Amino acid sequence: MAKKKIENLSFEESLLELETIVQNLEQGALSLEDSMTLFERGLNLSQASQEKLKNAEQKIQILLTKNGKTQLENFENEGDSDSLGSN
Repeated sequence: MAKKKIENLSFEESLLELETIVQNLEQGALSLEDSMTLFERGLNLSQASQEKLKNAEQKIQILLTKNGKTQLENFENEGDSDSLGSN
């Protein structure tokens, strides 16, 4: 099966492929050449995923600014402060 071009993968597809690459590399059953090819694709997938996350963060920042907020607020689930060791 032909692999999709990295730029055509969704963020989720990239993560799934990265997981598969890591599993294959960890098994150690590949030739050096195949390992290097997978490693290179993994690096490219990682970089593309980081770029997508960066773009999403910038878009969120723009939307918040348009709505009068200048920065993101920390998200805390109910009960999180109890589990941080503040007994």
